[in-house]
Amino acid sequence: MWEEKDNALYRSFEFKDFSEAFAFMTRVALIAEKHDHHPRWTNVWNKVEIWLNTHDAGNTVTDRDKKLAIAIEKLL
Repeated sequence: MWEEKDNALYRSFEFKDFSEAFAFMTRVALIAEKHDHHPRWTNVWNKVEIWLNTHDAGNTVTDRDKKLAIAIEKLL
């Protein structure tokens, strides 16, 4: 579940292994390109963490972030 904290939408994802985590990140990257909106994220082995906020709006959460979060959810 996405949560709003520190002026960003945040969610952590856990996968079976690194390959699944990396495949997920690849799919997110393709969607982010289509939305022209790119996440801040980290990956350590099977865990991916994503933060979404809009830099052009002063690093706050906007509709662009919410739409991207919804699109990411559809990948699961």
